[in-house]
Amino acid sequence: MSKFPVSVCIIAKNEEKHMEECLRRLLPYGFEIVVTDTGSQDRTKEIAKKYADKVLDFEWVDDFSAARNYCISHASNNWILSLDCDEYVTSMDTAALRILMQKFPKDTGAIRLKNLMYNNGEMEYGSDDVTRFFNRNYYTFISPVHEQVCYKDVEKRDEVMQTFLMPMEVVHHGYALSKEQMQEKQKRNLDLLYASLEKAKEDPYIYFQIAQSEFIIGNVEKAVQMYEKVLELTDDIAYQYIQIAMMALAKAYVQINRIQEAVELMERYAPVCKTAKYTFTHAGVMLDSGNRLKALMLYVKATTMVDVDTLGENLLHCYQHIIQLQTEFGNLEMAELFRGKYEACLAEKERVLNS
Repeated sequence: MSKFPVSVCIIAKNEEKHMEECLRRLLPYGFEIVVTDTGSQDRTKEIAKKYADKVLDFEWVDDFSAARNYCISHASNNWILSLDCDEYVTSMDTAALRILMQKFPKDTGAIRLKNLMYNNGEMEYGSDDVTRFFNRNYYTFISPVHEQVCYKDVEKRDEVMQTFLMPMEVVHHGYALSKEQMQEKQKRNLDLLYASLEKAKEDPYIYFQIAQSEFIIGNVEKAVQMYEKVLELTDDIAYQYIQIAMMALAKAYVQINRIQEAVELMERYAPVCKTAKYTFTHAGVMLDSGNRLKALMLYVKATTMVDVDTLGENLLHCYQHIIQLQTEFGNLEMAELFRGKYEACLAEKERVLNS
């Protein structure tokens, strides 16, 4: 039995590049570690056996949820932390986590994941909140690709899950791919997603994930169709991915010179989408539309919001735009004030990239 009543469940295939670092960083916390291999041809299992409490085999059936649920079924604890091999825990407050588990026994936990990625050859990072912690008595994984945690009780599937923020930092290295590697990965995902769509033609989440992959590989017009379909099926912002779809659709509109539609979309949902990410995206759309004063106001607003750390490296870009616009408007003192914030943000980027 683990020292701490949590089982970390990981599925893996040909992950010798990341496996050792991922597992090594988990050892100090006293969690049970369960690794399920789905057909590795490299040293993944050999490395896993050095650190994991259990190393299992699962025959791959083109279904990530099936593999994750199999892994979870072999855990010794009911509380599950689901990670990928390319995700490294850089810090964890286990005392705070224990309190959250006691206070919210039927809720889920979200990791504020820092995603490393290349942008025009330079390493950057973004930030996403992903639900990865839950009690397996109440929750399970569904969807064959881009799997998501949801209620075990099918009748509750339409309800929004209650989620707390995990007291931990995790850095994700899996998006730090070349353009060619990313294209190949997204095309593999699309094969599974379009197959899933045949079985669930009214599922907005599948349309959303298709749109995300199409956008990444450059099929912007196709992505727009899919994002629009998502919002046609539901615009309930209680679901996090709906807000992401709105922001991505606005960016796609800008790319294909439908800027006025991007403005209208952002303005329509601004009263209810009160997040730093939405406000930052809104600012960018206003800047693209030529409304530089409103863009400045929104960039400044984004830096003051309670969830500002969800911006990741976009906070750096936020400060860059503020400095530029304040300078244009002749507000040199304000520009200098934000320059100091920019320097502090730059130091944080270096910390994350080297953690």
